[in-house]
Amino acid sequence: MIYYIVTLLISVLLTIIYMFKWHKSYNTYITIIFILIPITNTGALLMSMSESLEGALMATRISYIGGCYLSFFIINSIFDLCELKVSRLVRAAIFAHCTLLYTFVVTAGEGSLFYRHITFSIVDGVPVFEKTYGPLHTVFVISIIAYAIASFVAIIYTGLKKKKVSNHMLRLLYIPQLICLISYLFNKRFGIQIELVNAGYTIALFVFLLISDRLRLYDVEETAAHAMIKGTGTGVILLDNERLYLGSNQAAKEFFPSLKDQAIDKPFADSDVKNTVDNWIDDYEQNGRSSISFETGEGDDERFFRIHISRLRGGVRKHGWQITAVDETKHRKYIALINNYNADLQREVDEKTLHIVEMHNNLILSMATMVESRDNSTGGHIKRTSECVRLLINEMKKDNRFDLSDDFCSNVIKAAPMHDLGKIAVDDAILRKPGRFTDEEFAVMKTHAAEGAKIVHEILKVTDNEGFKTVAENIAHYHHERWDGTGYPEGLSGESIPLEARIMAIADVYDALVSKRVYKESMSFEAADKIITEGMGKHFDPDLKNCYEAAKPHLEEYYSGIDR
Repeated sequence: MIYYIVTLLISVLLTIIYMFKWHKSYNTYITIIFILIPITNTGALLMSMSESLEGALMATRISYIGGCYLSFFIINSIFDLCELKVSRLVRAAIFAHCTLLYTFVVTAGEGSLFYRHITFSIVDGVPVFEKTYGPLHTVFVISIIAYAIASFVAIIYTGLKKKKVSNHMLRLLYIPQLICLISYLFNKRFGIQIELVNAGYTIALFVFLLISDRLRLYDVEETAAHAMIKGTGTGVILLDNERLYLGSNQAAKEFFPSLKDQAIDKPFADSDVKNTVDNWIDDYEQNGRSSISFETGEGDDERFFRIHISRLRGGVRKHGWQITAVDETKHRKYIALINNYNADLQREVDEKTLHIVEMHNNLILSMATMVESRDNSTGGHIKRTSECVRLLINEMKKDNRFDLSDDFCSNVIKAAPMHDLGKIAVDDAILRKPGRFTDEEFAVMKTHAAEGAKIVHEILKVTDNEGFKTVAENIAHYHHERWDGTGYPEGLSGESIPLEARIMAIADVYDALVSKRVYKESMSFEAADKIITEGMGKHFDPDLKNCYEAAKPHLEEYYSGIDR
């Protein structure tokens, strides 16, 4: 009896905890399971306290409420959690089957289909209910096993096929079915007097409690909407189709204090609020205007709101209205403050901003120059490639196919010196090697592209110029990618390589060809041009060929006048 009391009390406690934590995202079938298991454990306790055959039969009927119907609710909860579609007809058939089994349980003692023979006695103060099973009890056992197998199959299938279902939750789903099935079969096999299945049910409740808690985490839409509304202080007011008040959140009541005393299912008591809301909805219905600016108060108490009107829907049916109000007072006052700046202050801000930008650009160039000073093979490379990029950009501006903005062109030219910043992460023994790299050394050297993107990201992460930040990261990261996909570090190909990196690739290779390095002499313009031209469509973007050819005389003129 103590065992049954403990299992009942624990199951009731878990059910109370579940009800206390209950949330609308919880599964309906799991909720019913939390109700059925304490009922089943109550039946087991009553059986241990029975003093007559009639009492034992009544306790059996109560216990089998869980025995017959838990399978239905457990398997349906598993189907739902595994996101498996099951038709209503199949669910109804399973429920009808469970009900039929329970019907025969209720009539146990009146016939021989479920129990062939039953006896009741009290031995040493302990009730002993002995029974010989009939054919329908065999059907019951087979059904329990079949439902368990179907559940395991559903869980295994989901784990293999459905990537959007949590594997952690799937692992939890194995536990209740496995424990209940093993405890049931263990009792039947060894004839233990204590019903282990009741402990199994109680453990299952604990697991379902864990599963239910995780369900709230996976309800992304509701969690995000709640966080958004709470975080932005958005007020929400709900009305039915007759424009009767259904409720509002705390933010709305702070915006419109009269809502604090507003009765549910009644028109607005405050006539001003009623007329205002009616005007909003009328405007929406007549003109389709769903967003409205709204002002209240005067002077220091003046407040500005952005009102949004939408329909409450349940499927295709319209159930009412939803009005959301976002307080824009701080934003409006901030804009007003900005608009009051005088020309002198604006000029001063512009001057200081320009000074900061110049300092920022000089710092970037200094860092790039410092990195270059570590590399024996690329002296002056930064300055030369920057000029190459500028000459290529000048020709691209003349080509209407590219339609380049002035900001983009400026950003590419300004970001060009940063393309090799990642070399700062390469060991001096490799970077300063006076000769060609081994395969292992070259593999290390190739890491400078990805490292450079990280360094550029860190340097520019607080910049207001997002366009420049993106261009600079792309140039550092992808300037060694090739049009045919054989480059590094990502193996990108074609137009998946950012345009700015494709431009940098031509400038970088051209300079490497016509400049002297520790492991080679400078190449003639004709030889370099042949390599660049043959690389169009393989190494380089073929669409840049015309621009390169147009820039070639300027490139040769520039390199002819410098020490390379």
